[in-house]
Amino acid sequence: MKDLICIECPNGCNLNIRKEGEQWFVSGYKCPKGKDFAISEMTTPLRSICSTVKTSFQKVPVLPVKASSDIPKDKIFEVMNEINKVIVSEKIGCGDIIIENVLDLGVNIVATSNILV
Repeated sequence: MKDLICIECPNGCNLNIRKEGEQWFVSGYKCPKGKDFAISEMTTPLRSICSTVKTSFQKVPVLPVKASSDIPKDKIFEVMNEINKVIVSEKIGCGDIIIENVLDLGVNIVATSNILV
């Protein structure tokens, strides 16, 4: 049995989840998102990543980036290591891919600013 606080909507429901055999039982949710969140969190937890990459531009030393979709929670540090290796040396815009298919996860790391355009 595990207690969680749902982060899928503003309700912030206090969830209780337990597994019996192969079936998950969730209580405390006020909308279907809570049940889905709890089961996902117990089986394949995902997280979003927002960060920055270094640039070679003196006036703009870092560029904000994000993962194009959620990644497995256990891959956060590996993805961050890949992000930290990058130094952008050409002008790019918001939405441009900085790292394509990072760690073969099917997720791109993309710029979230037009600061270098």
